[in-house]
Amino acid sequence: MKVLFLTPLLGSWATHGHHVAPNQMHAQWAAYAREKGTIEPEVLDCKALEIPFDVMLNQVKEKNPDVVVLGDILHSYGGFAVQKYFNDTAVAIKKILPQTKIVVGGLWYSFFGKETLENNSAIDFVVMGEGELTFNDLMEALNEGKTDFSNIPGLSSRRNGSVVLGPVRPLLENLDLLPLPAYDLFPMDQYVGHTYWKPFVEIVTSRGCTHGCTFCYEWSEHDPRALKNFRRWRAKSAKKVIEEVELLEKKFGTRVMVIQEDNFNLNPARVREFCEEKIRRGLQMKWVSLGCASDWVRMEKDIPLMKKAGLFMGVFGIEVANDWELRKLDKGITVEQIFKTIEVLRRNDIAIVGDIMIGFDYDTEAIIKQRFEFADQVDPDVMWVGYLTPPPGSPLWSDCIKKGWVDPKNIDMLKWDFLHPVVPTDHLTIEELGRLGAWGMREFYSKPGRIQRILQSNFDELAKLCFKDVMNGVGKWEAGAVKGEKHI
Repeated sequence: MKVLFLTPLLGSWATHGHHVAPNQMHAQWAAYAREKGTIEPEVLDCKALEIPFDVMLNQVKEKNPDVVVLGDILHSYGGFAVQKYFNDTAVAIKKILPQTKIVVGGLWYSFFGKETLENNSAIDFVVMGEGELTFNDLMEALNEGKTDFSNIPGLSSRRNGSVVLGPVRPLLENLDLLPLPAYDLFPMDQYVGHTYWKPFVEIVTSRGCTHGCTFCYEWSEHDPRALKNFRRWRAKSAKKVIEEVELLEKKFGTRVMVIQEDNFNLNPARVREFCEEKIRRGLQMKWVSLGCASDWVRMEKDIPLMKKAGLFMGVFGIEVANDWELRKLDKGITVEQIFKTIEVLRRNDIAIVGDIMIGFDYDTEAIIKQRFEFADQVDPDVMWVGYLTPPPGSPLWSDCIKKGWVDPKNIDMLKWDFLHPVVPTDHLTIEELGRLGAWGMREFYSKPGRIQRILQSNFDELAKLCFKDVMNGVGKWEAGAVKGEKHI
């Protein structure tokens, strides 16, 4: 079975500059099915290779694959906006290769297994939830010439013109059973982060999250019949992660990586083992870690070890300005932990990225300004401002539908990238949210001495380059927030 894992040409978040990494969903699905012997995989990453849409279609036609796979599991360059390109690509391919089967999965699609097939006749199958086993079962069924796929767990398909959902797929408990991602299929020398980090990669070492924030994009990656799976955290062992890092560094020359899941630091013993083994093997790759403030605080004594092992930047969600809001959003952290995280990372010369969110239903102008005042007090080195973009499956998605703020059948998908306001609040219009976000961004970065402090700091040069990239993108970010200009 000839399978083409395809990513069309896409843009990136305004504050991320030129940012492109191997598609982790494609890399993991391809590796698993190849190991099982069910597919002959090929990757065409038009974002990395900067291949225009029409040229991409010509290349796909020449390759004439049996199956095309579209989708992603990370939102790290475009949020949900990428779905527009995936949907358009499916339609265009079906016109030129009507016999080619099109499979989608990951962000957005997982929650909309039924609706996707009802609304887009070009798409043949939707993988809901974790994809490796479901995708491989589908490939085996196609290899055997089967036409009824309704018994495959985690799969949405058609039977006699109607959409049918297979049984719920149980979670994979031992992630170490997965092969290393199939990086050999990708143009690894073409990947870059924040314009200046290269060669670059984003990796995923765990799945699920114990926090379950009401606004998290990961709700959309689960079968709607099993949303509880979101809170089931499972991780690859430190040894397995190191094997991946060693492969990336020694075979592909990768120099910078972002460990992209939201809570790499959840298990301190695992982090320590990872760092110690990375040092023992002499691996030089620099890295960025995401984590919740509670996890960073718990790792306080281990931050020097993490820095020695190459950590140069830490990312965490500030989100709001007080403990009441943090509880309301199921964030699972406190204001005290936010301040402590800043203190711990700064003491160790680790650059800090703090996320602020605006656009919750209760937000007023006063609340949003208080939130930016709080961000100024907390004082991260980079402040990333995101607008509430209700993820399908999340509690906020349901709330916004009830309020009439979201119509799933009428969404301007290119604005659903977390950088455009897409829903109002009980007190503010979308336009007012856009202006308030732009005001807050300008106020934060115009504070005397803030930019100079970062440029004159002892941070790794990679952190300073990231800051430069963010500064270069602020104007573009504001144009999106205020004027509706699209980035992705």
